[in-house]
Amino acid sequence: MQGANFSAVTEFILIGFSTFPHLQLMFFLLFLLMYLFTLLGNLLIMATVWKEHSLHTPMYLFLCALSISEVLYTFAIIPRMLADLLSTHHSIPFKACASQMFFSFTFGFTHSFLLTVMGYDRYVAICYPLRYNVLMSPRGCACLVAWSWAGGSVMGLVVTTAVFQLTFCGSNVIRHFFCHVPPLMKLACGNVSTVAMGVGLVCITTLLGCGVLILLSYTFIVAAILRIPSAEGRHKAFSTCVSHLTVVVVHYSFASVIYLKPKGPQSLEGDTLMGITYTVLTPFLSPIIFSLRNKELKEAVKKAFLSRLYLHSS
Repeated sequence: MQGANFSAVTEFILIGFSTFPHLQLMFFLLFLLMYLFTLLGNLLIMATVWKEHSLHTPMYLFLCALSISEVLYTFAIIPRMLADLLSTHHSIPFKACASQMFFSFTFGFTHSFLLTVMGYDRYVAICYPLRYNVLMSPRGCACLVAWSWAGGSVMGLVVTTAVFQLTFCGSNVIRHFFCHVPPLMKLACGNVSTVAMGVGLVCITTLLGCGVLILLSYTFIVAAILRIPSAEGRHKAFSTCVSHLTVVVVHYSFASVIYLKPKGPQSLEGDTLMGITYTVLTPFLSPIIFSLRNKELKEAVKKAFLSRLYLHSS
């Protein structure tokens, strides 16, 4: 970004929770507990996969990478949000705002790419079980994870550069609780429709592309499962996909509300509550779904940690 493109605006004011003055302490306690649970859940998943050799498989490598991206995504947004809920001074420096946008988009898109890779992993495991070890070799899996992170970083850089090369003038009040694209666009001078359309097109195309690839994977998976003669075999094959499929549904349900909602005047309260769904609620639900819906992971957690806690207490 050229120095000439930086405007006179040196900081922004975040007013996302200003319409809930009497609920801010309650929000702080609720979001703090959810954030701590999100961190604990993801760290527990990572520690279990690291500790249990039976989980050193591609599926759990991807799950570990997903947990890391989730921890970093929430770290880019929630600590700042919690601090603002306790403070009367809600300003954020210009460069800190750009950094927050970059990291939130980077880890958000990395999350989508990893979910797509996990769908491909389940497709190979069920449709080509005899070739699984060849197609999902350790080196191949590492490359898929690396490309997911690289793709997320490129997306974050493209979106952040496009937004922050604009000139901001007049009001510096962001009608949100973090540096989000739509409220920032409203503060930019001149005709920003081309940038807004380009950023929106990039985000929607990427999310829909990942969604279509996941849908295709599950179309082939369902077709392969239906060809399994025994009910027990069909149940066993499908059970390996349930947790991933549930997280995909939750992820895309909330993402579609944000990116595909009809354009028009939006209330600050509505935008704030909608923002909470994908910055706090979705990351909170993800480790719960994987821990409760994945029998192998659930048993490994019990074996690795709960049994040890029981031995120490007895």
